[in-house]
Amino acid sequence: MASEQIKFKTVKVSDKGQISIPSDIRKEMKIKKGEELLLVKKGDKLLVEKSSKISKKFAGEFNFMLKHAETVAQKLWNNKEDEIWDSL
Repeated sequence: MASEQIKFKTVKVSDKGQISIPSDIRKEMKIKKGEELLLVKKGDKLLVEKSSKISKKFAGEFNFMLKHAETVAQKLWNNKEDEIWDSL
């Protein structure tokens, strides 16, 4: 298994807090104009990742919770004690 190449680039922050991603990195990462990026801060580290990449990682990640929630909802909604409200 080949290891990923690590690149170091220095960027300057503008007066408005903006940074520019170097063109070679934008090309490699296929970052297009207007594309949304996600910033994640942990301690003194900042991670920048494409939002679409994160969405793909989490697609279906919470399906088990939805299935469980549906089961619980059915138990709550389908009980004889609450049927009295239907007749009022």
